[in-house]
Amino acid sequence: MKIILLAGGGGTRLFPLSRARFPKQFLKVTGEESLFAQTVQRFLAVTDASDLVVITNRMHEHLVKAELAASGAAAAHVVLEPEGRNTAPAIALAAAFCRDKLASTESEVLFVTPCDHVIKPVDVFAAGVLDAVNLASDGSIVTFGVKPTAPETGYGYIQAGEAAGGAFAVQSFREKPDRQTAEEYLAAGNYYWNSGMFAFTMGRFLQELAAQQPEIAALTSAPVETVLGEFGRMPDISIDYGIMEKADRVRVIPLAAYWNDIGSWDAIYDVLGKDAAGNAVKGDCINIDCTNTLMLSHRHLVAGIGLEDLLVVETADAILVAKKGESQKVKDVVAQLKNRGRREASEHLTDYRPWGSYTILGEGADYKIKRITVNPGQVLSLQMHHHRSEHWVVVSGTALVTIGDREQLICENESVFVPQTVKHRLSNQGKVPLVMIEVQSGRYLGEDDIVRFEDVYGRAGQ
Repeated sequence: MKIILLAGGGGTRLFPLSRARFPKQFLKVTGEESLFAQTVQRFLAVTDASDLVVITNRMHEHLVKAELAASGAAAAHVVLEPEGRNTAPAIALAAAFCRDKLASTESEVLFVTPCDHVIKPVDVFAAGVLDAVNLASDGSIVTFGVKPTAPETGYGYIQAGEAAGGAFAVQSFREKPDRQTAEEYLAAGNYYWNSGMFAFTMGRFLQELAAQQPEIAALTSAPVETVLGEFGRMPDISIDYGIMEKADRVRVIPLAAYWNDIGSWDAIYDVLGKDAAGNAVKGDCINIDCTNTLMLSHRHLVAGIGLEDLLVVETADAILVAKKGESQKVKDVVAQLKNRGRREASEHLTDYRPWGSYTILGEGADYKIKRITVNPGQVLSLQMHHHRSEHWVVVSGTALVTIGDREQLICENESVFVPQTVKHRLSNQGKVPLVMIEVQSGRYLGEDDIVRFEDVYGRAGQ
């Protein structure tokens, strides 16, 4: 058995907490661990870390590897999609990787799962995974269905038919319905929410791929290195539309565990603990005479008075206020931000990089101030900027700085100037994090004004 963890999605429905560069699988919304880390730990209950294959993109590689290491799963395999092409191509890439790099045969079961759901308890879920794997071993395609508790319009549905081998035969997959249709599904009693988890042998998957998506199948038959090189040619299509809707011998197992895909702020409200008035409050918040309201604060004090059935989410650079039941429209906000070219559509003020992170403290027409944290043993690329100069002030730790042909150590409370168009590099060779303040000055301060000459993370030339 190999577990295919799909961790490449961007996610727009949990803005402003989720952004393209920091999607919801890395959010810590239900505890001290991210949704991705919780997913990894659930599967460590049924298999070894070496049987985990994470499909993600280069933007999130360092986040994924850090989370795997922290979860005791450093032996997991990470495969980087050259670009986003939806779930069917991603799973095809994973199958090619398992075949060529992990010696998987066509009889081995692949269990495919998203990485941004809440599922508990772990032991109940683990038992369900083993049941699905056993059922898939005979050539069936198996999925988990979740018994609906409300007429949810944000989920796809599975129509179950006759009982078959400890599960139900799937009659059809249904797209996200309108409210009236969702109510009809709920009343019918044989419809389940589509959990997005599937189990099948690699041979059965490749067979369906050849029958229904021959273009993807033809590319997947090549060595995995070729698949990576040709990945952008694959159709952009989900496994639901591309394969499942037309496949036969598909079985659905009702998931006995609690499941929530955290696909909206209404879903976040559902999973959080609440006070006697039905308020879910997290962070630095004051609520007076509020009822059935979600209040989340991450940097500033949030005070609510007389709020009812509202969703209030504050981050360092954006505030969302919405009526409960309307949170599916958050994706429309993100679409408008993208159309306007707003940074908030993709980035937080804090951005994570392979070497550490930076936080924007302030910016104007011709300046930007950042707090930079470089982890011990890490080094930034040898780089140059066409349009800006930089001042660095060390707050804590010691920086090894290269400017032109000169190398020097900069200690706490010391500073250095980096002229425009001069090659420079920064590293932390110490044992504690290096924290610096960077003041950029110039007519253009975009992150794309970086020319990399050398880079230990493979970004030179970008």
